[in-house]
Amino acid sequence: MRLVFTKPFIQDYQGLSESLQRRTDKQLRFLLQDPHHPSLCTKKMEGKWGERGVFEARVTRDYRFTFQIEGDQYILRRIGPHDILKTP
Repeated sequence: MRLVFTKPFIQDYQGLSESLQRRTDKQLRFLLQDPHHPSLCTKKMEGKWGERGVFEARVTRDYRFTFQIEGDQYILRRIGPHDILKTP
């Protein structure tokens, strides 16, 4: 699997503090190694986003990132506080 970064994800990521960026990098490595790693708490989103194949995973207790799986790619959509889950 490989990571594909969308423009919104890149913009969100650049707005994070350095410590959150480092934490995100660590969690993305876990995603590549094992998408079910316990610290990710990966789950399919509920409602219409879940029906569209959007997943969420944990960066920290308060921060999440969203992604889709297409073939051998994780399409990274957004990253930020819980509010991003409204428009993943």
